[in-house]
Amino acid sequence: MKKNRYLLCLLICALLLYYAFPKLSIFAEGIEGIFARVWLAFAFIVISGNLTALFYFPKTAKTDNRMLHGQPAGTKARSYQD
Repeated sequence: MKKNRYLLCLLICALLLYYAFPKLSIFAEGIEGIFARVWLAFAFIVISGNLTALFYFPKTAKTDNRMLHGQPAGTKARSYQD
């Protein structure tokens, strides 16, 4: 389920880059150039974070065997009372 969210975020970021890149002037002087560079840096951070999360997403969820058998996680399998 989370993989879908990462893919959606990547697609939205790609769409934003596709729309904004022609309008950004990276080599401009002053505040316009600073804004363009910072915006692209943040877009790069978003893309790299989502790609990292997507590639290092665990393949299978680890489950506790005790929870599968209806036993709470804090109790032992056998208890011997004197």
